[in-house]
Amino acid sequence: MAKKIGITETVLRDAHQSLIATRMPIEDMEPMLEQLDAIGFHSLECWGGATFDACLRFLNEDPWERLRIIRKKCPHAKLQMLFRGQNMLGYRHYADDVLEYFVQRSVANGIDIMRIFDALNDIRNLETAIRSCKKEGGHAQVAISYTTGPVFDIPYYVDYAKRIQEAGADSICIKDMAGLLTPYGTYDLVKALKEEVEIPIQLHSHYTSGLASMVLLKGIEAGADVVDTAMSPLALGTSHPATESMVAALKGTEYDTGLDLVALSKIREYVDTLRQKYLDSGLLNPKMLAVDAKTLLYQVPGGMLSNLVSQLAQAGKSDKFEEVLAEVPRVRKDAGYPPLVTPSSQIVGTQAVFNVITGERYKMVTKEFKDLVAGKYGKTPIEIDPAFRDKICGDAEIITCRPADLIEPELDKLRSQLDIRYVTQEEDVLSYAQFDQVAMKFFENRLQKQQQADAPQEDSAAPANFTVTINGKAFDVSVE
Repeated sequence: MAKKIGITETVLRDAHQSLIATRMPIEDMEPMLEQLDAIGFHSLECWGGATFDACLRFLNEDPWERLRIIRKKCPHAKLQMLFRGQNMLGYRHYADDVLEYFVQRSVANGIDIMRIFDALNDIRNLETAIRSCKKEGGHAQVAISYTTGPVFDIPYYVDYAKRIQEAGADSICIKDMAGLLTPYGTYDLVKALKEEVEIPIQLHSHYTSGLASMVLLKGIEAGADVVDTAMSPLALGTSHPATESMVAALKGTEYDTGLDLVALSKIREYVDTLRQKYLDSGLLNPKMLAVDAKTLLYQVPGGMLSNLVSQLAQAGKSDKFEEVLAEVPRVRKDAGYPPLVTPSSQIVGTQAVFNVITGERYKMVTKEFKDLVAGKYGKTPIEIDPAFRDKICGDAEIITCRPADLIEPELDKLRSQLDIRYVTQEEDVLSYAQFDQVAMKFFENRLQKQQQADAPQEDSAAPANFTVTINGKAFDVSVE
């Protein structure tokens, strides 16, 4: 029986997040939106992840307005976002009332599918987001943060998938952020999941290690329902397999996507101009388009590698890179084997750097690493050794409950902190909640622009006064 495979197009979010640090502005998206809408994709992944931060911090753009523009130009396509569970789009856990309001406003502004994940695969950190999304009429997709290690076998992922289904998720995504999946391993994993859960399975893998196209194909053969791809000019490298190539590979088979390659080619022509623009400006480093098979050895996501290089360079210890790479898995083991995805990848990586450059393991411990070991981010996949926890945390309180249970409702408090002069929409409090100082700077710039636009223009017919100098003498002149 033929099974049409759905395609989620990532060019509006993860493709440029992976290649150019999320710097694609809405102006570059608008010319292709109506064409993308008409293709018939399963969904357009266009919001969430790092887009919110990048809009406010670097692009001087309101992320909510971006979403509204995309919704208006794409009335037919399902719009999808990436959501970090109780972290929302920020870097700490938020109270339930803030999360519930964020979900409500996201769906109200146009989001259809929320891909929700937790860095530790702690289902407790996802339950409020799942419940809120379904309450608002959205599709709650929960992503499994895929990683490798002694505990991360097929039974582990099957067990987690069952708990995801029991929590009310509408579908499951295998989220391979570091490109660690292998083709036959993917086949076995997807096959096992399809036998144990009833909800659809989506497959997401980055091309970093060079395996992602094969991974998607074997996943499809094992029963995956939807796969993530990117328009070819912004595919491969640290991005995703190419959309057109995947459509062509499946064409005429039992998995035919039904998408039109000619129509896709027209979009490709425009995206190719963006690729050239970003290459010419230096925004797109050609290295980001290459395969780095070292990922399979170090099992470190590409973004984490670049962070490690930067931290060592700042410390004048670039020669210690290999030592740090060897230290990362040891720190990860000590910390209960967290998957290496935001924010745990940064926490583990930074601690590994400190361990190497100080010459003594855990001589210096970051606050974030202490919080991770203390349970403030949730339950780690493997129990942390009590002696190690005592060494790192000392007398600090150890958290065993859902971390958000300890956070008092904070939406009203956040509203009271926000200067009313800056508020132009109810969503502003949510921008402020996640990126307070960055959001305030954006609000100030927005207010100044509005004040300038509202200021009365000088009457061009009014007298103009100026001074001229003739033979060393100054004369005041008035022109009517």
